[in-house]
Amino acid sequence: MTKTYKVDPVTRLEGHGNLLLQLSNDHKKVENIEFNVTSTRFFEKFCEGRFAEHIARITCRICGICPIPHHLTPTKAVEAAWGVEVPSAAIKLRRLMINAKQYSSHLLHFYALAAPDFLYGPFAPPEKRNVVAVLNALPDVGAQALKMMDFGQNICQTIGAKSVHPVTAVPGGMKRRLTEEERDSYLQQVDDQLQMMTNTVNLALDVVNKYWDVVANVAVVPMYYVGVADQGKHDIYWGDLVVCDPDGNRKVYKKENYQDAIAEHYAPAGYASHTYIKSVGYPNGVYTVGPLAMINCSDHFGTPLADSALKEMRSKIGTKVIHHQFAGHWARIIETVAALEQIISLLKDPEICSDKIKTEHVEPKAGRGVGLSEAPRGTLIYDITSDEAGICKKLNLIVATNHNIGGINKVLSASAKQIFEQDALSKIKLPDPILK
Repeated sequence: MTKTYKVDPVTRLEGHGNLLLQLSNDHKKVENIEFNVTSTRFFEKFCEGRFAEHIARITCRICGICPIPHHLTPTKAVEAAWGVEVPSAAIKLRRLMINAKQYSSHLLHFYALAAPDFLYGPFAPPEKRNVVAVLNALPDVGAQALKMMDFGQNICQTIGAKSVHPVTAVPGGMKRRLTEEERDSYLQQVDDQLQMMTNTVNLALDVVNKYWDVVANVAVVPMYYVGVADQGKHDIYWGDLVVCDPDGNRKVYKKENYQDAIAEHYAPAGYASHTYIKSVGYPNGVYTVGPLAMINCSDHFGTPLADSALKEMRSKIGTKVIHHQFAGHWARIIETVAALEQIISLLKDPEICSDKIKTEHVEPKAGRGVGLSEAPRGTLIYDITSDEAGICKKLNLIVATNHNIGGINKVLSASAKQIFEQDALSKIKLPDPILK
């Protein structure tokens, strides 16, 4: 006899999915577990036949949480296809915008999606284990989180001209400059943001330390990782595609050669393709992307606070490559620190308010270009082919969901077997809830 459990929809994620768990009647054997994506949106097909430069204003509608990477990445792909040079001031504006989105989105994930389970404990009733209960119990922390997210989101709106779906990145640069008054208004908030970031790091480390027995022993699943890095440096805007194997060995691919690294598989269940490491094959080559993968695929951040935090994380875990999947929350906080450091550095850059933000003449042409960046949930790839009139003839788009879904299922399978077949939860120490 098999008992079937289905969670539909799965909440606390950006998108639509469901979870199927099948156990033996005595709950001591995992028969099957699947996470499935249950929607498809056809962006690849209805971008065909449109002006290539319009794609960046269409595909940013894919995600209301991370529209900035979905705006900038296809713009970079078109620039690569047409051989367009971009002024350095425009690149700095784009970096400021994508790091502001990283900052805001990672804070939203930590405070609203992850924190309730850890602060109240995984077995607290649903009416307690949610962001509203956290805000009611910790109003000062809630106010701090909203103020931090507001800071990042306001920068996105200032540069992108819209708070959610930006319109200012075009092939060859940006359509809107940052004024000195706008820059100064954000610089005046920097000290407060640094203090609130310190508070957030302390809260996150408190959670990590309290749940260390869980982090160190549950869902430690060796696998492959894919991320973006620029000669070993963690970089969410620019870099090459990096594959890290389970032993920590890395291989670097130029963005235009991403198909040499990864391939797509269509599973019978669900609509999303499952990507995998091409040289390994499916399903052994499934992998994950996101903050933990980015750390495994890079050596350093190049900013002092984040590099110090990364050194502390690697020292505590003590392995060349980090397979502790719950440590992904820790990795996300370190990326948040790095994003704030990047924001501050860019705001202080004299060129950030330059009006030289657009190449004067951009000529559409036939060509293929690949744009690569790191969205808050993971690696984003746009592969655009245009004709001589600049019309999109083909778009291949791989988002974090595609990269992650095979790895998610691998982690879920290993974790479910650990919990139900090995009775792991009785062998580890769960802390008392931080909040009652």
